[in-house]
Amino acid sequence: MNYSIDVATDTVTIAVGDGTQMLGHVARPKVAPSGLPGILIFQEAFGVNDYLREVVVRFAELGFVALAPELYHRSGDGTVGAYDAGRREMAQYSKATTTEGLIADINAAYGFLEGEIDTTKGIAAVGFCFGGRVSYLANAHVPLKAAISFYGGKIPEWFAYVDRQKAPLLCFWGGRDRSIPVAETRKVADRFEEAGLEHTQIVFSTAGHAFFRHVRAKDYDANAARIAWEASVAFLRNSGVLR
Repeated sequence: MNYSIDVATDTVTIAVGDGTQMLGHVARPKVAPSGLPGILIFQEAFGVNDYLREVVVRFAELGFVALAPELYHRSGDGTVGAYDAGRREMAQYSKATTTEGLIADINAAYGFLEGEIDTTKGIAAVGFCFGGRVSYLANAHVPLKAAISFYGGKIPEWFAYVDRQKAPLLCFWGGRDRSIPVAETRKVADRFEEAGLEHTQIVFSTAGHAFFRHVRAKDYDANAARIAWEASVAFLRNSGVLR
């Protein structure tokens, strides 16, 4: 990927309200106008790996202070898994997360960004797979200006938070996703509509799960990824968090 803006990256330690600490991977433009918006980047089930940190940089290139918190810090701080062989290994860490713990992490990460940005411009969130669902959870607990979910499975398990959604939502799905049935994506759209949420649902009929992940040819769908990126940028601009 070619970026037009030079960014600086850093790893920080963030105190969480339950007494734990988590690492956060931050990227921001090196030369920036006064005051920037913020964006939370929520990890796949494989942790905050090189690919996800690249995504953090990509959002920083848009002009965000971008932060990816490590959500496995209670059971495997700094742990990442290989895409081909690490799925079973990483399941123990994703299963070890709790709703309460994730909410605490969301609040801590949001609080960190509040101290780093121009709060009048606000904070958005985007998540992938496991993180796609966390983005939806975040939208129920912190005052986001926009929330994006890439193939966020199991959102129906958190329908209790539908009426607490604070910002417009953009959801991407793969029509050939073997891990998220089409019936589930329709259930999400129907429930959001029933709740009167401002939401956009985009289904790429020929794409599978993790179609945005360019580092793995088996998953990547270049056309779907390009359109999803362009739609995400437009969504963030329309929400007012990105100028």
